[in-house]
Amino acid sequence: MSIIQKIKEIEDEMARTQKNKATMGHLGMLKAKLAKLRRDLLEPSTGAKGGPGGEGFDVTKVGDARVGFVGFPSVGKSTLLTKLTGTFSEAASYEFTTLTCIPGIVRYRGAKIQMLDLPGIIEGAKDGKGRGRQVISTARTCNLILIVLDCLKPLTHKRLIEHELEGFGIRLNKKPPNISFRKKDRGGINFSCTIQNPKLDLDAVKAVCAEYRIHNADISMADDYDLDDLVDVIEGSRVYIPAIYVINKIDQITIEELEIMDKLPHYCPICAFHEWNLDGLIEMAWEYLDLVRIYTKPKGKLPDFNEPVVLHRQRSTVEDFCNRIHKTLIKQFKYALVWGSSVKHRPQRVGRDHVLHDEDIVQIVKRI
Repeated sequence: MSIIQKIKEIEDEMARTQKNKATMGHLGMLKAKLAKLRRDLLEPSTGAKGGPGGEGFDVTKVGDARVGFVGFPSVGKSTLLTKLTGTFSEAASYEFTTLTCIPGIVRYRGAKIQMLDLPGIIEGAKDGKGRGRQVISTARTCNLILIVLDCLKPLTHKRLIEHELEGFGIRLNKKPPNISFRKKDRGGINFSCTIQNPKLDLDAVKAVCAEYRIHNADISMADDYDLDDLVDVIEGSRVYIPAIYVINKIDQITIEELEIMDKLPHYCPICAFHEWNLDGLIEMAWEYLDLVRIYTKPKGKLPDFNEPVVLHRQRSTVEDFCNRIHKTLIKQFKYALVWGSSVKHRPQRVGRDHVLHDEDIVQIVKRI
């Protein structure tokens, strides 16, 4: 029996099972089984039947951030790439014009952002249909995913694409759950939660852990999470990526419909063909990428404002800045002088743990 059939059976059983406190344990076991089967589908063990694992398209990572276009065929991904980056990606009025991954680069606020035009995915892509595995594996390496939707096609497409990406371990617009999970040698399963009446109880947690053959562990939650979040933490191979839903071809709908779409969260209406609102899209992408630009200043010279060092806001300490320039720099690091909004004085001497803000100017002083 193939993995895909097993997955189908488990999904059917989950649909049949009522959700309540009594069936929590059973559902937890099914969800854990499903996650394990999905993992086997992504990375088939060597020598097993079935095609190669979920390897992506070989695209060299260039620039400071990577943005992938995901969507069904013929929604305007290639036209969008051509208009944004000037890189020609063939567009025609039939589906599956793009057959491989086409990269392009956008310069915005001094940062280089790599855009990837991926082939259209179809329903069942996570099970390997229509090069879907390669497309979604490449999407996993992106810092931001632009889900391109055609405004004339129904919004059920959005649900389908989300479902395909979720099945591949990509979580869109979510934060990693605040669950600490620690294996130990003995003592059984200890489960603690800081809030009253959580959705999960000890039996459900035990059922999930038993499926992974984990019998001794400490699990503590800082918020109310459900079974899926617990399975994500135990699996550990999940990526949390921000996403923007790009509604294309808005020249074909009325203004009233456009106003309704504009109220939805994470949405950006555009028309790639007429180049409407492309600036708004790049501005929104910049916000979601959450990047910080740091300017370098050689001793006794003016700062270089043309080529900033671009870091992610979560990893923007002086140490990260040094590692971004060269790995050996941190070994010779003595202190840094910083001008900008992250310090009180101009300049101020700081150590390697100082967190930098957007558009700070940094001068590194090395040990002699």
